[in-house]
Amino acid sequence: QVQLVESGGGFVQAGGSLRISCVASGDTLSNYATGWFRQAPGKEREFVAVINWSGGTTYYADSVKGRFTISRDNDKNTVYLQMNSLKPEDTAVYYCNAAQSYRGVRPGAYWGQGTQVSVSS
Repeated sequence: QVQLVESGGGFVQAGGSLRISCVASGDTLSNYATGWFRQAPGKEREFVAVINWSGGTTYYADSVKGRFTISRDNDKNTVYLQMNSLKPEDTAVYYCNAAQSYRGVRPGAYWGQGTQVSVSS
């Protein structure tokens, strides 16, 4: 069973950039499609981006398309989310998710503990 640990969150001003990471252990990350979801205070968790096992297929929520980039390094068992042109509405806890098959916007069974991203105006 794969375990996921996120890192790299923090505080940034609007217009700035952050890169968050998700490191897997317990299994080879290339066995999983991996995605990012986020949850803002008082809101439901929502889909952000997903990448298939090889990195050849990605998909983004409309709200982040053109600003965020998901990528993976299977040799490092790591998935990244590069976030540019950040907006205050991007403020949320960001969660890494893994699924044993590509599910598009639907989450798989495995979650990390989350990393906080806060964007000030």
